[in-house]
Amino acid sequence: MTGHARDLNLLRLPTLDGLRAVDAAERLGSFERAGAALAVTASAVAKRVAAVEDLLGTPLFVRGGAGLQPTPACLDYLPPVRAALALLAQMPQHQRAQARTQRLRISAPPTFARLVLVPALEDFSRAHPGIDVEVVLSIPFLDNPAHSAASADVAVRHGDAADLGGTVLMHDGVLPVAAPALLQRLGTLHTPADLGRAPLLRTPVEPWAPWFAVAGLAWPEPDAGPLLVDLGLVLEAALGGQGVALARPALARRWLADGSLVPLFPHLLARPAHQYLHLPVAPGGAAADFARWLAGVSQAAMDAGLAALRR
Repeated sequence: MTGHARDLNLLRLPTLDGLRAVDAAERLGSFERAGAALAVTASAVAKRVAAVEDLLGTPLFVRGGAGLQPTPACLDYLPPVRAALALLAQMPQHQRAQARTQRLRISAPPTFARLVLVPALEDFSRAHPGIDVEVVLSIPFLDNPAHSAASADVAVRHGDAADLGGTVLMHDGVLPVAAPALLQRLGTLHTPADLGRAPLLRTPVEPWAPWFAVAGLAWPEPDAGPLLVDLGLVLEAALGGQGVALARPALARRWLADGSLVPLFPHLLARPAHQYLHLPVAPGGAAADFARWLAGVSQAAMDAGLAALRR
């Protein structure tokens, strides 16, 4: 027996089913969803994960009421595991003729995904029938962008392109918007200074300071009222008449067009530093095709938002 053969005999390797279970459980956040993806029961996934944990001698997930949370050991272990699984999946001998569909994992913030990406997704699927798209959400300021971006084929982020090295998808401005019912209660807002008698909706994703500066207001960032860590929640609160929101026309285009939200001082558009952008992808292939398609969808959303402002 050669030395190499003896070394292989000493290895304790997990099963492929176990590795696939760990991968699916981390991606999908629960044994139930992982089981559905792998066409097995949640109990089977849990047992396969436990077998891998026993072999490694360390837990890979924290089980709790908030769902599965990967441990640092899991996050260290998965990148080479996924690389190995990807290599095996690329071998023609392992592919069934009827199951050669390519899968793309897209990570995006909730509001961008809900208001820009998903409404247009059918167009991409129709043009690329051999590609299945999986959309997962990344929460600005709450999740780990490096981790979620690393596990995605195309990652959309709300951030600074200079810092993140991405390509800007949406570079529209921001301006105050409000529901007609709120404006009826407040009375006419003639000048930006009149916002001093209006409740201002707050979010760290879109601070008010840049717009205050454009409007010539030497006001500090608002520090009273609910703080919503999601642009979609801010728009929902504005639609409910809870306050004035700082909004991007591309995201609010539907409500601006039908009058559910009224733009205030549309001639005062601030250009925030943080934009929606996608991180670089390898040239060519399905991910690059999706990135190009998404750039066109984002531009169309910006055009529609500006058109809604002109109505």
